[in-house]
Amino acid sequence: MNSDKTFLGTEPIGKLLVKLAVPTVIAQLVNMLYNIVDRIYIGHMPENGSLALTGVGVCMPIILIISAFAAFTSAGGAPKASINMGKGDIDTAEKILGGCFSMQIIISLILTVVFSVWNRDILLAFGASENTIGYASDYMSVYALGTVFVELTLGMNAFITAQGKAKVAMYTVLIGAAANIILDPIFIFGLDMGVKGAALATVISQALSCAWVLCFLFGKNCVLRLKMSYLFPGAGLILPCVALGASSFVMQASESVISVCFNSSLLKYGGDIAVGAMTILTSVMQFAMLPMQGVAQGAQPILSFNFGAKNADRVKKTFRLLLTVCLAYSVVLWGIIMLFPSVFAKMFASDASLIEFTSHALRIYCAVLCIFGIQIACQMTFVSIGSAVCSIIVAVMRKFVLLIPLIYILPNFIADKTNAVYTAEPVADALAVTFTLVLFIFRFGKEMKKLEA
Repeated sequence: MNSDKTFLGTEPIGKLLVKLAVPTVIAQLVNMLYNIVDRIYIGHMPENGSLALTGVGVCMPIILIISAFAAFTSAGGAPKASINMGKGDIDTAEKILGGCFSMQIIISLILTVVFSVWNRDILLAFGASENTIGYASDYMSVYALGTVFVELTLGMNAFITAQGKAKVAMYTVLIGAAANIILDPIFIFGLDMGVKGAALATVISQALSCAWVLCFLFGKNCVLRLKMSYLFPGAGLILPCVALGASSFVMQASESVISVCFNSSLLKYGGDIAVGAMTILTSVMQFAMLPMQGVAQGAQPILSFNFGAKNADRVKKTFRLLLTVCLAYSVVLWGIIMLFPSVFAKMFASDASLIEFTSHALRIYCAVLCIFGIQIACQMTFVSIGSAVCSIIVAVMRKFVLLIPLIYILPNFIADKTNAVYTAEPVADALAVTFTLVLFIFRFGKEMKKLEA
């Protein structure tokens, strides 16, 4: 058991990152399929596929909010648990795990009620039109019932990764994704349930993943176990986790706000086809982000453990490797998108006009994706070393200070107002990455000097 607690501080960095990141990246790639396979099947439904795809796309802000609340406790709790493992304090780490579990149960119940009762009104406010509200409401009415499974699967899986059990965390995603890919065509086409069938397949798949996570954390083969006596450890342990996880919550919840801003502006300037294209652009961006986030999540236990163990050299080596991998990936994917945008569009739609429109928009939307690996590496390192304030600042800067205002400002200066809305993304990303890099150079150097001293 001792080796299970210390290998994060002793094995070679490169070998360790591969060991933790490869299963996590696989899990993220499969998770991508988990999230977009509904849209792929729905987009190819006969007769009404394009409108149904747009309707489900309008549900994305709500789905992102649900996912963001999973990060609210776990994105801070998991690094805090890793830091305490690095200090050798397993008891405190398990109390953090138990407290975060209880918080997620409470949050899940609240969200289920809100999105079940007011889903139609919320969807109309989020950009649904009279043509798409029926599809959006049908999907959300079913999906909302599985909120507790989403919360516990995403939230508790972070604690599995945090203790170095990347393969177990990978199986969590594989189980759900495999079930979803199998069940989707059965419910959508075989049972002719349409978008309701897609939502039901997702709920059942998340339930299977949730069962796997809980069986592991209540079992005897993990370093950190869920214990009934630790479910209410007190605010003194949980509030710092919430503070640290706030940046991830803001980053993910802001995606929901941004999705609403995009959808409402695009509906105004370009109609349903522009909103449908945005659904595809969001899916492609997930394709870009999730593998980088998988690498970053694989690096998180190494960074947090060694920061807690006061090993500055290993923290710096891990960051440099994380930055190199994320940046290389973002450059390669950017090149592929710029050269072959229609390939990605055809994955989600069979309507020729939607494919042509999306291909053009994709080049605009992903124009500076090549440098986004810097943002991911720096932000995850802020979180991993417990720098809550900096992680919140960079999240707020990119989303609220830059992107949201630009969505409304740029159409006043660019003739094609629909393209102007899409252009807000690359302009905000370029400015945000520059800001994050400057802040990181200052703050990370300061933290490392303190650690060495």
